[in-house]
Amino acid sequence: MTGSVFFHALRGAVLALGPVLLGAAAWAAPQHGIAMYGAPALPAGFDHLPYANPDAPKGGRIRMGESGSFDSLNPWILNGRAAQGISAYVTESLMGRSMDEPFTLYGLLAESVDTDEARSWVEFTLRPEARFSDGTPVTVEDVMWSYETLGTQGHPRYQNAWRKVAKMEQTGPRSVRFTFAEPDRELALLMGMRPVLQKAQWQGRDFANETQIVPVGSGPYVIDRVEQGKYISLKRNPDWWGKDLGFNRGLHNFDEIRYDYFGDGGVVFEAFKGGEIDTWRETNAAKWARDYDFPAVKSGAVVKSEIPHQRPSGIAGLVMNTRKPLFADWRVREAMTLAFNFEFINATLNNGTEPRITSYFSNSVLGLKPGPAEGKVADLLAPFAADLIPGTIEGYALPVSDGSELNRANTRKALKLLNEAGWKVDDAGVLKDAQGRPFRFEILLKQGAAETSSVVDIYVEALSRLGIFPQVTSVDDAQYQARTNSYDFDMAWYLSATGLALSLSPGNEQMLYWGARGVTEPGSRNWMGMNVPAAEAMVQAILNARDPADFTAAVQALDRILTAGRYVIPGWYARVSRLAHIRELHFPARLPLYGDWPGFQPDVWWYEADQ
Repeated sequence: MTGSVFFHALRGAVLALGPVLLGAAAWAAPQHGIAMYGAPALPAGFDHLPYANPDAPKGGRIRMGESGSFDSLNPWILNGRAAQGISAYVTESLMGRSMDEPFTLYGLLAESVDTDEARSWVEFTLRPEARFSDGTPVTVEDVMWSYETLGTQGHPRYQNAWRKVAKMEQTGPRSVRFTFAEPDRELALLMGMRPVLQKAQWQGRDFANETQIVPVGSGPYVIDRVEQGKYISLKRNPDWWGKDLGFNRGLHNFDEIRYDYFGDGGVVFEAFKGGEIDTWRETNAAKWARDYDFPAVKSGAVVKSEIPHQRPSGIAGLVMNTRKPLFADWRVREAMTLAFNFEFINATLNNGTEPRITSYFSNSVLGLKPGPAEGKVADLLAPFAADLIPGTIEGYALPVSDGSELNRANTRKALKLLNEAGWKVDDAGVLKDAQGRPFRFEILLKQGAAETSSVVDIYVEALSRLGIFPQVTSVDDAQYQARTNSYDFDMAWYLSATGLALSLSPGNEQMLYWGARGVTEPGSRNWMGMNVPAAEAMVQAILNARDPADFTAAVQALDRILTAGRYVIPGWYARVSRLAHIRELHFPARLPLYGDWPGFQPDVWWYEADQ
């Protein structure tokens, strides 16, 4: 199914279940799982996740390539750039997420979850057999220490939800309860998704700044070998306590997961062609069709796999930092968008094959509908009408060019908007304000991002027709992260949720993306610096929705605010993920709803040599 068809089917199924399930009823007893809406699809004691192959062989290794470098083994703090794989495979959470349902969790470290009808609290009971890799039990004390430490010293992504916890208490030998300070139905699920660390390992250490400790976790892998900035190797723990859980059957099949780091994306691709790594994710449709004629592909040693997904597109493109006065005026941002000739860029770089991102939740039922806001969406936006940017309620669509390089019609529209905002082109062909200051800004890019650089090269040429001559600066991976974390840029290339398209279950993370705290607090995804009370109100409406119709309306209203804000000049998205890999790597035929999510490879993949 498409994402839209699936979500409509899901909505119909949930509504048919009636109000008992919609309210996540006052449970008679603790449950094996919890869903944002309705009941979990899988029963207690299920054998395996639908998209996992329980008969997948164990063994072999997968070598994956990363661009840039790393200087930290602590992925739970803002400081440093952490190595890949640690948070996903060395540590675990109380609950695990099924990628076959919009937002459902099943017991992992926790054997059960309990809550009330209002979800004003949630309680988890640990499995007695849960162990860290050193053999010590995972205790309530470890859970409570982890949650408080992450909530107060960890990365900002953990702190928003922690602020909403009024009380955390041990309620039994293996049970912990969280009571919430405000209504937020998603919190009962979020509390199940925090990493659980070993308290004893961190005693007497500065958690917020410690980057070199090899963490002890309870997950399927342990850190085996590390060369700072070069590679990290994870080894499957044969004594992993959770290997026989139904949730884990068919997952984590490789004996070794290794991440090798290279200078940039182009070097990673060459390493793949040379056999130094085993897999490569291609993001450019034209290259996928053009550049895969090297010997390993021709011989069949390398296989090209296309994996469909049903996720929203998310947002990717050039973000304008409204903290800078230059981009504070929406008319200027619209002019910048008009100058971005998507149709020409797409034809030049992608042979015109890739669809444009039309909103933050496009490619799903959650995306805004064309035209004026109606029904529940209009009702949600109405109290904020006086302060919303034009197009939010009336309807806004990205400009479309005629596909020619000069893009004359949109260039004229852009100049008109710039004139209205106080900018004029002088006799020397330079756009200046009333004081004679040129329209000057910097576009910040990451070194080695060849595709992004190609987009910007075309865009810079188009801007010159408006009398705008930006400076393009490419920095290494560490500098790019440092500058974007501190919002030290004018314009930069933005990927929502660090590359993961926005999900079918947006919730508290949206406040980290678009909330006012991100205007000044470092490390948020609010790169654009937006401070829009209406957006925060829509996030609250998402969190407190009691049925799918209210939820969808709230997301569509948020999507209107974000898209009409003209904060990001969107690029394109792919309807499929394109993975090239050695033929010994395999994945199940049954794909989940989310298709190729970030952990799809290697989570459900396995190594099997030719017989």
